[in-house]
Amino acid sequence: MSAPLFVSTDWLADHLHDADIAVIDASWYLPTMNRDGKAEYQAGHIPGAVHFDIDAIADKSSPLPHMLPSPEAFAKAMGAMGVSEKDHIVVYDGAGLFAAPRVWWTFRVMGASRVSILEGGAPKWRAENRAWTDAASLKPAKIFTPHFDASEVADLAVVKTALQAKKAQIVDARPAARFRGEAPEPRPGLASGHMPGSFNVQFGDIVVDGRLLSRDAITAAFEKAGVNLAEPIITSCGSGVSAAILALALESIGHPVEALYDGSWAEWGSRADCAVVTG
Repeated sequence: MSAPLFVSTDWLADHLHDADIAVIDASWYLPTMNRDGKAEYQAGHIPGAVHFDIDAIADKSSPLPHMLPSPEAFAKAMGAMGVSEKDHIVVYDGAGLFAAPRVWWTFRVMGASRVSILEGGAPKWRAENRAWTDAASLKPAKIFTPHFDASEVADLAVVKTALQAKKAQIVDARPAARFRGEAPEPRPGLASGHMPGSFNVQFGDIVVDGRLLSRDAITAAFEKAGVNLAEPIITSCGSGVSAAILALALESIGHPVEALYDGSWAEWGSRADCAVVTG
């Protein structure tokens, strides 16, 4: 049985204590946002929620930020957190809709079939004066059996081939000024600009108050950027987080992405063998 992309706060409040519900607090922020996701979780969260730290549950052998961990490491971490791939997993974050899509995508790639995002996230939940606690969530361990789908994860070679052979469109979620090379990258040592032939749909143009815009507005945003929604798409961004927002948006309008570039600009912009253009 599949799950909807989004569940409402009413729905989660009614099902919060169901045995097969696993609530994940995915709060994470860019350094420039001056917020600490783990500290916010410890200060308060939805009762029963466990915190998914994308910097901790990651490939520690990679110099790139929060790259996907191995399926085995992911399964071990999820099992210890009391999450099974058979659960209905509901993800939210403190910004409304920022890091939750990255965690939604990660669970999907690792083989969980029932993954939803809480519509409006923590801001909507709290605005409605729903249950909130700073108590630790002590969940019994479970077994998470991963079914990793490598085809949904694009690496550098895949992206280079897609650009050169025009096998897929690369759509970048970074703010327009960074994409054009007019604003510096928040991570030191990275080039400013974008991949030759890539498109720019900044994630802030399709998210308002922690929610995706309407189907028509999302379609219009991609078409305005020159993206052909009938052709394959690989999403990218600064470090693989907001790229998942684009992936979620495209899924919501019936155009699932071919893959997400996990290394994103953190990798491309750091390499001398990767062409960069501005404007």
